[in-house]
Amino acid sequence: MRTVAETTIPDLPLGERGGPAQPLISARGLIKHFPIKGSGFLQPKKVVRAVDGVDFDILKGETLGVVGESGCGKSTTARLLMQLIIPDQGDILFDGETVGGALPLAQYRRQVQMVFQDSYASLNPRLTIEESIAFAPRVHGVPQAKAIARAHDLLHRVGLEPVRFAGRYPHELSGGQRQRVNIARALALEPRLVILDEAVSALDKSVEAQVLNLLLDLKRDFGLTYLFISHDLNVVRFMCDRVMVMYLGKVAEVGTREAIYENTKHPYSAALLASMPKMDPAERTEEPPLSGDPPNPIDPPSGCRFHTRCSMAEGVCSATPPPLAVVSGEQQAACLMSVPGSGHSHAPKPALELMEA
Repeated sequence: MRTVAETTIPDLPLGERGGPAQPLISARGLIKHFPIKGSGFLQPKKVVRAVDGVDFDILKGETLGVVGESGCGKSTTARLLMQLIIPDQGDILFDGETVGGALPLAQYRRQVQMVFQDSYASLNPRLTIEESIAFAPRVHGVPQAKAIARAHDLLHRVGLEPVRFAGRYPHELSGGQRQRVNIARALALEPRLVILDEAVSALDKSVEAQVLNLLLDLKRDFGLTYLFISHDLNVVRFMCDRVMVMYLGKVAEVGTREAIYENTKHPYSAALLASMPKMDPAERTEEPPLSGDPPNPIDPPSGCRFHTRCSMAEGVCSATPPPLAVVSGEQQAACLMSVPGSGHSHAPKPALELMEA
């Protein structure tokens, strides 16, 4: 049987897989505002501030989890990284080279792939499974026979026997099988970074567990780096090495999995963790950990965007936007109450106290 290595795409600059802990991709000052239709005529033009100044790194070989409430900018950030939408401001650096500058966009897109939440809408209903997987390699110059052989290898790798599934169409597969096809298609160009945007949230729990274990195996075998977006904090804890918490278009906190889950420094992160379902009825409380809805992204609050829902907020929080600063080791938080030496009257409560409050 032909192996995946034997069908490598020609002239694909893969670099060193599994290298030292250096940024594979970096976002610097990413901003994306979406104008509202009908605004701007006889009134100020209004925009939705979906992503409003985001900075982060994804290290080589790691899985960075991104969490936050709906509308916080997680998926928009993913699409900015994929260049499916172009940022209004900011730069994306891949392996030290600016995307669209020193690194041509076509070359960049061969190294970054994405798996979307909707497994059916992600596939062309008129193409068979093998044609969907082989399509991108053929576009990039791989002969048809090799592209089909690679599609069969990848189908086998994700647990779908080519004899049974290669000639089927998307509507003939279950949701879990379609998502395995999407994962195989994402690997067809031998990417270094795979963005997983709620890739398992639509699956049954038993199927979800199988796909998560598959993703871990593929990461190990192919030396992949993941950006893992999810609303399920238990899944993020299982999958990710570091976690980034977003709130209303900005990064609230970022740190190692242990730091975020055991010693969070931002009150919003603590509220998210306190909302996790608990198996023990004695640990459940009727009082919600966070009250109210997120502010309107068209007109976000001044200063810290979380201060309108934060029980620890002081006057300075509504006047001064908090920078994303180091609070402990490699952990960073955008909270004026958490920065050592800030001179404010109190530090935030430990996460466990906030969860039990």
